[in-house]
Amino acid sequence: MAVVRLHETYHRAPTGLAEDDESRLARDAVARLRAAGYYVDCAPGFDTDARPASYPPLGSSVAHLAERLRDATTTDEVADALTELTAAHDGILAALEEVLTATAEFHDGLGQPADPYTARRLHYLADEHLHIIRTDLTHTRNALADRHALHPGRSTCTGEVPATERERSAVCACPPPPRTVPAPPPPAAAGLRR
Repeated sequence: MAVVRLHETYHRAPTGLAEDDESRLARDAVARLRAAGYYVDCAPGFDTDARPASYPPLGSSVAHLAERLRDATTTDEVADALTELTAAHDGILAALEEVLTATAEFHDGLGQPADPYTARRLHYLADEHLHIIRTDLTHTRNALADRHALHPGRSTCTGEVPATERERSAVCACPPPPRTVPAPPPPAAAGLRR
């Protein structure tokens, strides 16, 4: 169970457990921490090679799409990432619509005066706002998928340089990104003449 104190939080076994249950719980904790990539130093009785499956939280999976978009160098890579978001049958937005609808249905039967309003509002969000977002993102995704182009300001640079280069730390093998021309200043407003 979690124990929260000023400036610290830690976990301890619930009181009243048998010694075998405490040991099993400790071994499970070691296995889960190691499966998540943590180094765990423990007594030999708690050491284990077990690595239970761990699944990242849904939010971090969705945030990974943003990272893929930031790292993308081609329109195809962006279209692939947006496909996971916009797919009609198993995309993230389709799942979000299901969540909104299920929450609305739950509110329909609660019986408080505000519950029908909440249900209608959730249906409205799913039917109107989410529909607009999905439509716009699907259009953007399709346009990028048809484009098949490199992004002019991004490269797939790995930082590697030819072995014959004397200053390996200073020179990259990639061509420099194209220079962008600054946008012209907006035209000055013409004043009234007399």
